Amino acid sequence: MIELYSAIWHVSGRRQLILIVLSLGVAALSAVPLSYQKDIINALSNAEIDSAALFWMCAQMMGVILLSLSLKWVVSFRSGTLGEDIIRILRKRLYNEATAPDHSGNRTIPKGTLTTTISAEAEELGKFTGGAFSDPVVQLGTLIAVVGYIASSQPGLGIIALAMITPQVIIILSTQRKVNELVARRVRILRDTTNRIVSEEQGSDASRIEDEFDEIFETRRRMFLWKLSAKFAISTLNAAATVAVLIVGGWLVLQGRTDVGTVVAATMGLSRLQAPTSFLIAFYRQVSAARVKFELVRELLVEPDDNPARAA
Repeated sequence: MIELYSAIWHVSGRRQLILIVLSLGVAALSAVPLSYQKDIINALSNAEIDSAALFWMCAQMMGVILLSLSLKWVVSFRSGTLGEDIIRILRKRLYNEATAPDHSGNRTIPKGTLTTTISAEAEELGKFTGGAFSDPVVQLGTLIAVVGYIASSQPGLGIIALAMITPQVIIILSTQRKVNELVARRVRILRDTTNRIVSEEQGSDASRIEDEFDEIFETRRRMFLWKLSAKFAISTLNAAATVAVLIVGGWLVLQGRTDVGTVVAATMGLSRLQAPTSFLIAFYRQVSAARVKFELVRELLVEPDDNPARAA
C-alpha cells in the first residue's frame, strides 16, 4: 500500500496537497451545524429565544452548511478531474508499452490483456487516485469532529459513538483479505479469457473460455457473500448504537443530568457518523482492491528484462 501511495504522490503530489487542505476545511465544519441545532432546540424548549434571534441563528447555521457544501463541491470537482487525468496517463503509458516491440519483435503486452487493462483496470485505478488522499481526510476528519463534539457534550454518549465504530473496523479487517484474493483472481482470469478470445486459436479454446466465465461468476458470488455479510453486521451495529443513545440519553434527561438538545444532537450525530464510517469502510475496500490492481498493472509496465514472468 505504501508503494501505491508513493506512486500516486509522485504523479500528483501538488494537486493532492491542495485537495488535502480543502478536505480539512470540510472536516472542520462538519460538527458546527450540530452545535447550532443543539442550541436552537434547547432555547426553544426553555422559551429563551425570540423570533429575531431564532432567524439569526438559523441563518448562521445555513451559512455554515452552504460553505461546507461549496468546499465539498470544489473537492469533488478537483478530485474527479485529477482521477480522469491519471486515467489518461495510465492509458497512454499502457498503449505505448504495448505497441513497443520487445527484443524478438513481438508486442510486449498481449492484445486481450491490453484491452482489459485499458478499458477497466486503468479507469478504476485512476478514479481511486483522484480521491486517494482527500476522501479519507474528509471522512476521518468528520468522524473525529463529530465524535469529539458528542463526547464533549455528554461523555457517555461519546463512548457509545466510539463503541459503534470499533467493531466495524474489526469486521472489515478480518474479511477484506479474502476479498482481495478474490479480486486478484477475478482480474487474472478475465485477462486470460480475453487473451484467448482475441487469439487466432479461439475456436479450440471455446470450452475452456466458457469454464473461465463460470469461474469469474463463482469468484464474484463469493465476493458478494463476504461483502454483504459484513454489511449486514455493520448495519446491525449502527441500529443498536442509535437505540443505545436513545436509552442512555433518555435516562439522563429523566435524571436531569442532560438536556433534550444534547440527546437530539447526539442522535443526529450518530446518523452523520454512519455516512463517513460506511465511506471509510468502502474506501478501505477500494484501497485494497486498488493495491491489487496497481500490482497487476505494474507487472505490465516493468521492463521485459526485469519481469521474470515475461522473460520466461
